[in-house]
Amino acid sequence: MRWFRFARWCCKVFCNLFFRIHVYGRENVPGKGAVVLVGNHQSYLDPVLCGISLKRSLYFLARDSLWKIRFFGWLISSVNTIPVKQGKADLSAMRKVIGKLKEGWGVCIFPEGTRTSDGKITPFKPGFGLLCRRGEAAVVPFVIDGAFECWPRHKKIFSPGRIDVCFGKVITAGEVANMSDSELADVLTDTLRRMQTESRIKRGKEPYNYQ
Repeated sequence: MRWFRFARWCCKVFCNLFFRIHVYGRENVPGKGAVVLVGNHQSYLDPVLCGISLKRSLYFLARDSLWKIRFFGWLISSVNTIPVKQGKADLSAMRKVIGKLKEGWGVCIFPEGTRTSDGKITPFKPGFGLLCRRGEAAVVPFVIDGAFECWPRHKKIFSPGRIDVCFGKVITAGEVANMSDSELADVLTDTLRRMQTESRIKRGKEPYNYQ
């Protein structure tokens, strides 16, 4: 826990040096208890941006191929990251996530599965609803906007700029329990697209067309 807080402080210093970060709706995230934070995936910065925006410690998910680089694998493991096998259901990772939720942790996930290629939010892949129900967790949607402009997937290095992180209203564990996986995925996709549109209008940016 102490190492996580130190790493978060280092990341916060780094981000504040290069980016103008604005956080909205932080009060919507429960201070304790099981919660799944569901966000859009704009850049490599996304897990860091979520982590430094909140006071509570979190767990994150990442593809297992990142552990092939030994030092990097050690580093992300030390900041509460769970490896997930790609291309198939990873039952071991699912059990770990459900276990952490039952212990009262928060878990951050990006259900698009990969970074956006154009800044738009692609439909979420269903399946994470099972984790939420088994872990008896509430869900908080959050949207990141501006990270794509700062570090798109086709660039090797980032550029300074403004990034907004907006947390939406909580969906209670009871509400999640009454939704199917596809319903939850659709609701959250629509919610994040709406939040992104509102954020871009507020910043004077042209909203993405989702028609």
